[in-house]
Amino acid sequence: MTDAFDPASLAQSWPKPLKPRPIVTFGAGSIVGDAHFPAFRKAGFPISGLYDPDQAKAQKLAETWGVTAFRSVEEAAAVKDAIFDLATPPGRHAEVLKALPDGAVVLIQKPMGNYLGEATEILEICRAKQLKAAVNFQLRFAPMMLALKDAIAKGWLGEVVDFDALLALDTPWQLWEFLLKAPRVEIAMHSIHYLDLIRQLLGNPLGVHAKTLGHPNHKVAQTRTSAILDYGDTVRCALSINHDHKFGRRYQACEFRICGTEGAAYVKLGLNLDYPRGEPDILEIYPKGGSDWVAVPLAGEWFPDAFVGRMANVQRFASGEDAELVSSVEDAWHTMALVEAAYKSSAAPATPLAAKP
Repeated sequence: MTDAFDPASLAQSWPKPLKPRPIVTFGAGSIVGDAHFPAFRKAGFPISGLYDPDQAKAQKLAETWGVTAFRSVEEAAAVKDAIFDLATPPGRHAEVLKALPDGAVVLIQKPMGNYLGEATEILEICRAKQLKAAVNFQLRFAPMMLALKDAIAKGWLGEVVDFDALLALDTPWQLWEFLLKAPRVEIAMHSIHYLDLIRQLLGNPLGVHAKTLGHPNHKVAQTRTSAILDYGDTVRCALSINHDHKFGRRYQACEFRICGTEGAAYVKLGLNLDYPRGEPDILEIYPKGGSDWVAVPLAGEWFPDAFVGRMANVQRFASGEDAELVSSVEDAWHTMALVEAAYKSSAAPATPLAAKP
């Protein structure tokens, strides 16, 4: 570590593969048009085509991007030397994985199944077919998060002892039709990103205390969560999530505060504050030995740049350029275990108050 903190020295992007393979996407939902394909085109990754059981939907998206709309899972899976990009609902992952050739390289949309049992089934399929498979926990690859991880690794915060996530926003759940009737929503589909990032930075917690619930004004299963991750007697980690703050932008928030023994970091996740357009992301660091907050100039945003880095790692692992497959199914299973524990905690009775003196 040098004497003076240089924000420009922090890593914010993942190296590109020298010879990227063609990408075949399963699914034609909004996330493909809003993030996957824009990221792949920005990075220069070749898109072979896509498949969706809704052929009209697939054809429309394929025409927009000038790619092939495959007529069946089998036709899509037959593309040689492809990276298979599963942008499918969690309950569909297993059947698509079974249709892929043994030894294929796969990126699976989060979550890794609806429940831990489905995640275990997916893990077993990947092991049996020897798939080189990762889960699309792309927040790890957002420029602000790569820079944050680099700052922590270089010692600018000292030992991390506090992690706070605060969200008070208005999320347009109607963009994802399959979620409107899903039994698990907030933790499984949204806060899972934060739980996974926290695992990357702090490791697996000892356990979790959580409560997740819906809102009287709609029927989405859960849109509000409070959670405390137990990391023993040194690290405090808490999440306060409210997707029903529909009272104007002024007091909405989507931010992390990470404090260490010698420095701190502040992160604003701008995307969620006006999804899918978003606001600019922000990363500021109060470095070890410093006297004020320093803004880190960001070279990109969560969408689409995190998807670029996520796919770049998969591509480079497939070619042998990267030794580690980040968020492999083996690692991602533990994020799913944390999600499952949070739901179990939410369903369990709280510690009761004393009835009388």
